Amino acid sequence: MNKPLILISACLITCSTSSLAANWSKTQLHVNRGEFTNPFTLDEAKTSVFSLQHASGYDYGDNFFFVDYIDDDIEDNYQDRDFYMEWYSTVSLSAVSDYSFKKGFLKDVGLVMGVNIAGDPKVVKYLPGVKLSWDIPGFNYVSTTITGYFDDSAGVVKQGVPSQSNAWMFDLAWGYPFTLGNQKFLFTGHAEYIGSRQNEFGAYVNDWLLAQPILQWDLGHALGNQSDTLMLGIEWQIWRNKLGGTVNESAPQLHVAWTF
Repeated sequence: MNKPLILISACLITCSTSSLAANWSKTQLHVNRGEFTNPFTLDEAKTSVFSLQHASGYDYGDNFFFVDYIDDDIEDNYQDRDFYMEWYSTVSLSAVSDYSFKKGFLKDVGLVMGVNIAGDPKVVKYLPGVKLSWDIPGFNYVSTTITGYFDDSAGVVKQGVPSQSNAWMFDLAWGYPFTLGNQKFLFTGHAEYIGSRQNEFGAYVNDWLLAQPILQWDLGHALGNQSDTLMLGIEWQIWRNKLGGTVNESAPQLHVAWTF
C-alpha cells in the first residue's frame, strides 16, 4: 500500500474511533481542481486535490486534521501523486482549569499542538502554540492561532528538500454562513503567515502569506435535500512568496465538499 493510502486509512480509523468520545464531529471529502504554478520551474499545471478533512470536539478541547492527495498533469517531480497533511489538537484552558477566559469578543484560550507532513519533500514541522477562539456575531467560528514552526525534516542527506531553521506561524480561520433569498451559502477558509528562515545550506527562505478563502453554495439544500452535506463553490489560493521563494500566485479552483 502506498503512503497516501496508508495515511488516509489511518485518518479514517481516527475519525471512527475519536467520534465515539466526541461531543460533535464532522468529516468531509473536498475535491478541488485548478491551475497551480511550480515555484521552482515556473511551469503551470492543471492540478487535482482530493482532501479528507475531520474536525471534532470533546469535553476538553478539539481536534482537526486533513490529508491532501495531489496530482497534476506534468511529470516534473512536483505534486506528482504526492500527499500533504496537517493535524492540530487543542486543549481548552477554560475546560481544564474551570476558569472562564471569556471577555468581550474573546471566547476561550487553548493550548495547541500541530504537525505538518509533506510526502515527497520529506518535510516534517511541529507547531506548538496558543489558539484564541472568538465570539463574533454571525460567524460559526473565528480563531487566531500563534505557534512555533519547528523543523524536523529529513533534509538533503535523506533525499528530501533542504531542512530549515525554525520560524513561527500566525493563522486566522473563519466560517460565515449567510442566505440570499432561499439559497444558503458559507464563506470559510483561513489565512496564514509564516516567518522567514534559512535552509541547511545557509540560503535565505522568504516569509510567506497564504490565504485560501472558499465561497460555498449549499447545493444539497438547493436540490431539496439535507443542508450542509453537499457544497459547490470556488476556492481561491492567494500565495505571496510561495514555499518561501519569490513566486506570487493567485489561483481559483472549482471546489466540491461532501460531508459524510
